[in-house]
Order: sequence, then structure tokens, then C-alpha cells
Amino acid sequence: MTATLMTTHTPAEQRPPRMEPLARLPVFFALEGRRAVIAGGTPGATWKAELLSATGATVDVYAADVSQEMQAVAVDPPRGAIVIHRRAWLANDFTGAAIAVGACENETEAQLFSDAARAAGVPVNVIDKPKFCDFAFGAIVNRSPMVIGISTDGAAPVFGQAIRGKLEALIPRGFAQWAAAARRWRADVQASGLSFNARRRFWQLFTEHAVTYPDSTPQEFDYEMLLERTKAEGERVEQGSVTLVGAGPGDPQLLTLRAVRALQSADVILFDDLVSIEMLDFARREARKLLVGKTAGNSAALQETGALIAGLAKSGRRVVRLKGGDASNAEKELEACRKAGIPVEMVPGVTDPAARVPDAVQRVA
Repeated sequence: MTATLMTTHTPAEQRPPRMEPLARLPVFFALEGRRAVIAGGTPGATWKAELLSATGATVDVYAADVSQEMQAVAVDPPRGAIVIHRRAWLANDFTGAAIAVGACENETEAQLFSDAARAAGVPVNVIDKPKFCDFAFGAIVNRSPMVIGISTDGAAPVFGQAIRGKLEALIPRGFAQWAAAARRWRADVQASGLSFNARRRFWQLFTEHAVTYPDSTPQEFDYEMLLERTKAEGERVEQGSVTLVGAGPGDPQLLTLRAVRALQSADVILFDDLVSIEMLDFARREARKLLVGKTAGNSAALQETGALIAGLAKSGRRVVRLKGGDASNAEKELEACRKAGIPVEMVPGVTDPAARVPDAVQRVA
């Protein structure tokens, strides 16, 4: 007779993993109404002038020779004015600037330009000369006010552009209108009298609606409808909820889109030894992560976990129980929640990767 060794877990909070090293810090400059300096009138400098103008910056271009492309974009800028000064840049041209970009022919010129910008406290980029740059321009997916930047730290620009192409195909252009509507409605939601949990629920409903109807133009009746739906949920919003998520065979790439959404909206995530730790990368960094249960499992441990889940949900938390295999294996947790009157959503997991990969891909897509 062989004894089975089981390791009991007292629920223990897991700290989020340390951030992996970053080649670049992704930041987004607010340049509307501010001044940008560009040295050079080349076609490469023209694209940077157009980009900076699109943010609302006033762009001062310093160049003795100016390409036809630069002249054309200065006549019809996308947003902020582009002013051409037909001379070389001077040190005092950096005064009051928020950003500086140089199209420099050689390293000597690049060194002079970057030194002058830094001496004035202005972040600088020298086109195609990364060692003189404080920041880099990446590939951009523009659904403004939603903007996605992609950087390979100059290692593989073509690869970055390929990723941009994939994202352009995946993200509907109508998302720009919904992001703009969110900006318009945010102050109204804040002033609506809804509680914190209800306001968060409003934005969850907003997101579901925008994803379902990405190409429709948001109207005020959309706002009113979402507000009424939020209010109609009443006390359920304050009560919290539980989502039982099947983690499948352990490959994070096989998580369904519903599973990822649940992880991203959770306040607390309970998981066991059968769950790959990489799956928690999909969760909000501020969410609590609790290791629970037993490796081999038994009914007592599952009942304790069920009571913990129900208690967290009754306190108003959005709880996700991430379970190896399929969510249907969480009978004890489900029973505890039902006894406590806690709403439960089931998100099935992929149980046979060889047979279900096409289905998983279809769901995520």
C-alpha cells in the first residue's frame, strides 16, 4: 500500500513578481500647447515634425535647406503649427522647449546637438543615432486618445512594424470613438452618485459594449443605457462576485479571452499548485494573489477555500478562483458560494490541448 504525500497550503499571499528588465521605459509625453525643436529639414525630420504636430505641439524647425516634404507639411500641419526657420540651430533655441529632435549628418553634429539640448534640460532624440538619444520613437497604433507604442530598442525596427501591422488588424478603428467617449463621460460618471464599485461596474459594462459594437458611434443614449444598467444591478454590485476560471493544462497561451478578462478585473485571485505562475501575469498588478488548497487536494481543504472565497466576495471583492484543468472541478467552491448567495460565473478551461487549440485560438481572436 502506497501513501500519497499531500502538501497543505495555509492561504498565503503571493507578492507580484519583480518587473523584468526594460530596455526602454514606455512613457507618453503631453505636448499640447508646448514647443518642440527640430534640427534639419530632411524627409526623416519631416515625419518627426508631423508626428509632433499631431500631438498639438508647436514645432520650430531649424534648417538652411528644407525638403519639399517639410514645406508641404508646414503649410498643412496635422494639428500644431510647424514654423520653419531657414538657419542652423542655436543654443538659445532650446530655451522653453519640451522636446528636441535632430536630423544630424554625422556623429560630431549629433554630439553637439544632444549636448546643447541636455544642457537646456530638454529630452533629445537624434534620428538613427541611438547613443545620442534620451528617448526613442517606436511604431505607433493610433486610436487616439488610445495610443499604443511599440519599441524594440532599435534592435529590430522591421519586427516592430510587423507587430504594429498585426495590432492594426486586431484593433477596430472605431475604438478611437469609444475612447473619446470615455474621456467625455468620465466626469459625469464621477458626479453620478454611484459608489466606487458601481462606477467600476459602469466601466466594465462600457468596455463590453464598446467591444461588441466597435464601429458604432457612441451617443448620449449609450451613456444613459449603461448608467441605467449599472443602477439596475443594485446591491449585487456592492456584494462582489466570484468567477471560477479553468486554467487548463497550464499553458498561459491557452487561456481564453474570458479568462484573461476575469483576471484583469479581479481584486483577489486564489490559485493552487497546478496553476502555472505565468498565468498571473495577465492579472492586475495590484490584485491580491493567494496560494490555496492542496497539491493532491481533499474535501476539507476545498471547503476551507470555498468559505474563504465566499467571505471575500461578501465583503465586496471581485474574486477569481484559478483552478488547474476545468472550472467544473470546483464543486466545493461553487457549493460554498451558492449557499452564501454569491453570484458565480464559470469560465471553462482548455482540457485537451491537442484537440482544443483551434477552439482556444478562435476564442481569443
